[in-house]
Amino acid sequence: MFSSLANSVYPGGMKCLQFLTLLAVCNTLPAATEIPTFKSLFNGKDLTGWVDVNTSKDTWFVRDGLLICTGHPIGVMRSEKQYENFILHIEWRHMEPGGNSGVFAWSEGKAAPGKRLPKGMEIQMLELQWPFLNRERDGSPRPIAYVHGELFGANGLTTVPDNPRGRRSKSIENRCKPKGEWNYYDVVCVDGVVKLSVNGKFVNGVSKASVKKGYLCLESEGAEIHFRNIQIMELPPGVTTKEQTAPSVEEKAGSSKKE
Repeated sequence: MFSSLANSVYPGGMKCLQFLTLLAVCNTLPAATEIPTFKSLFNGKDLTGWVDVNTSKDTWFVRDGLLICTGHPIGVMRSEKQYENFILHIEWRHMEPGGNSGVFAWSEGKAAPGKRLPKGMEIQMLELQWPFLNRERDGSPRPIAYVHGELFGANGLTTVPDNPRGRRSKSIENRCKPKGEWNYYDVVCVDGVVKLSVNGKFVNGVSKASVKKGYLCLESEGAEIHFRNIQIMELPPGVTTKEQTAPSVEEKAGSSKKE
């Protein structure tokens, strides 16, 4: 009976009715949620999206699609915006033996008082010769843990290390490659937790970061380093208080003017 009614009312019969019913249902469904995807933080042409904090106009430049840092003077450049929960992919290579650099997550937008580097979560990038060229006071090599993706809170940011070396967290496996060869980090930063993959394997982490929203910073620290393929996937926000958020550059500028 229903079939007969459908055939009499709708040209094309049941198939047409089924199509119209499906269309009506689809129109009542909520719009699809946007799926998180990676977005580039470096376009391979210029420094769009980055702001020099305390280096110089000659410290950072683009050549052959690569982001080049001379390493001089010591300091950072920061992202234009702050990030909270995200996955960062970044590729880097040192060009000098014992080269030193890093990337900061959840950092403040300027150097800490009396320092060249900001308060923030540092993800260390050191060339393999660093422990041997930069020795302890007794002449012995520095710990190899410095080299392969050490994580630590810098200039006042605190964490709980997964693999403690004092207040720092050392990698449980050395996976970095020497100068001239590309390394890649995948860094997961969610709700005060950081997990670091070095060249395709997770080897380090920290938790309970005292700050969990802030700027990304790339570090210039005395040696030439190259970056490429810097991408970020922003994830949904969490419950992050004002105390757990780095002050914005605008807030700092406003507060200094009032003072």
